[in-house]
Amino acid sequence: MLTLLYTRITELAASPRAVWWLIVVAMAEASVFPLPVDLMLVPMLLANRERAWFLAFVCTLASVGGGLIGWILGAFLMEHVGMPIAHFYHADQRILNLEAMFRHYGVWIILAKGLTPLPYKFVTLAAGAAHFSLLPFIAASIVTRGARFFLEAALLRTFGEPIRNFIEKRLALVLMAALLLIALGIALIEFL
Repeated sequence: MLTLLYTRITELAASPRAVWWLIVVAMAEASVFPLPVDLMLVPMLLANRERAWFLAFVCTLASVGGGLIGWILGAFLMEHVGMPIAHFYHADQRILNLEAMFRHYGVWIILAKGLTPLPYKFVTLAAGAAHFSLLPFIAASIVTRGARFFLEAALLRTFGEPIRNFIEKRLALVLMAALLLIALGIALIEFL
C-alpha cells in the first residue's frame, strides 16, 4: 500500500498540474491542513531536480500566503474558525500558550517554529490571535519557510538520485521517521 501511495504521489509530482497542487497544499498546510507540504514538495523535487529553486520559491510564497490566511483566521475569526481548527487537532491549550508566547517573544517564535516539523498552522493562528504585527510576521515567515524549503531543494538537487533510491528501498522506514518528526514537533508544543 505504501509503495502504491508513493508511486501515485510521484506521478502527481511529475504531472503538468503539480505546481498548482503544490500551491494548494502549501497554503492549506499553513492554515488548516493536517499533513506537511513536504509530502508534495519532496517527490516534486526528486521528479524534476532542475526546477528545485523554482519549486522552493513557489512553495515558500504559497506557504506564507497560507500563513496570512491563518493569521487572519486567528485575528478576526479565532472564536468561530481558529479555535475549532485548534480543537480538531486537540491543540486548544497549545494555541493559547503560543498566543501568550507571542506577546513576549514575537518574531522569535516564528523563526524557531517555522523551521521545525511543528505544525505551522498553530503558529499562524496564534500570531493572529495575539494580533502580532503583520509586517514582522510576513518577514519572519518568508525567512523561516524559505530557509526550510530552499534547504530541502538544495539537498535534493545535489543528492537527488541516492536519496530517491534510499526512499524507494526503505519507504516504510522513511515514513516512520517522518511521522516520528511530526510527533516530536507536537510533543515540543505540549511542553512549551
